[in-house]
Amino acid sequence: MNSLRGKAAIVGVGELKPIKKAPDDKTGYGLAAESAAMAIADAGLAREDIDAILIEPPLVEPHMGPPSYMAEYLGIPIRYGATGATMGASAASMVWRAAAAISAGLCHTVLCITGELIDPMKMAMLMSKYEPGRGLFGPEEQYSAPYGPAGAPTSYAHIATRHAFEYGTTDEQRARIAVDQRTNACANPKAMFYGRPITIEDVINSRVISSPLRLLEIVMPVSGAASVVVTSAERAKAMRHPPCYILGAGEYISYCDLTESPHTTTSPVKESARVAFEMSGYNARDMQMVQAYDCFTITVMITLEDAGFCPKGESGPFCWETDMTYKGKLPVNTHGGQLSFGQAGLAGGMSHITEGALQIMGRGEERQIKDLDIGFINGNGGYMSEQTSLIFGTEATL
Repeated sequence: MNSLRGKAAIVGVGELKPIKKAPDDKTGYGLAAESAAMAIADAGLAREDIDAILIEPPLVEPHMGPPSYMAEYLGIPIRYGATGATMGASAASMVWRAAAAISAGLCHTVLCITGELIDPMKMAMLMSKYEPGRGLFGPEEQYSAPYGPAGAPTSYAHIATRHAFEYGTTDEQRARIAVDQRTNACANPKAMFYGRPITIEDVINSRVISSPLRLLEIVMPVSGAASVVVTSAERAKAMRHPPCYILGAGEYISYCDLTESPHTTTSPVKESARVAFEMSGYNARDMQMVQAYDCFTITVMITLEDAGFCPKGESGPFCWETDMTYKGKLPVNTHGGQLSFGQAGLAGGMSHITEGALQIMGRGEERQIKDLDIGFINGNGGYMSEQTSLIFGTEATL
């Protein structure tokens, strides 16, 4: 297998504090540019040191040629540009694509950029285009749209319901994920729910959004942006911070709409994680942290199972019995996850990348995991249909 193992590393992180209300004088691209500038400065670099851009454009601000648009916006001529194009997994996809471009000699230092300004009116207009008969989104038009604009909560509720039917998973077991991630958020001043702990009872008693999923099991939509700088392993050694090396990567897409899933409770994480682990030379038992895309609590459960952290169908008891806080046996989403840190549209998945990198660099502040050398990061898009898995490590893991 041609390997990206140790060929590149994350050396700079830029992340805006999520905000609930969209600012009137900002755009998604503007927020993305702010985070990009922060990432460049964090790496101790200048704009002239960047020679490639990967970007996932804001959902409600489409633009022809996002990489060239952002290159012009930032005033950076580039040798290589592309988008993530895997929905919620786009941030993770961009990181391995950056490493691949560097390994291929197309460029040497890449900006991976995300940003989203959540404007309810624009989002409503975007979703209003998804109507039966418009021919916009393949199988959803035939099988899902006729039942109304149910959206992601209904699809993930179906996954949660099926998981409970097949494996006996309980509401309390899912709630444990939300509680532990909120504990992590309470150690992260940037998190939307910083300083606001919750209990199992709080989750169970919160409003049902799409049965069996409740309000506190679902992401907090925010406006925000985050970016990272990826450079070659050789250049990384001279950077300001300890590098976060990319040891392995895997990607797998098997369907689009949930109705086309070959098995509702098994996801492509099974394959993306297998490839990432094989490339890295490590396995799930070696991982000291997990940063898993968490648009819903059930997403974390499916990821833990399919990546091999627990047997299939046993994520309920596993999550109930395992301390997943930053002080625990297997820290999961130490920034609070999208459930408690906030989800800035497709930029929400970048928060798992930035947190994973900061932890590997030893920059997790109060929530820093002790004696950390290696971790698993996963991006998820399209009702768990698009999966990208990454292995991050310190120099000691090379």
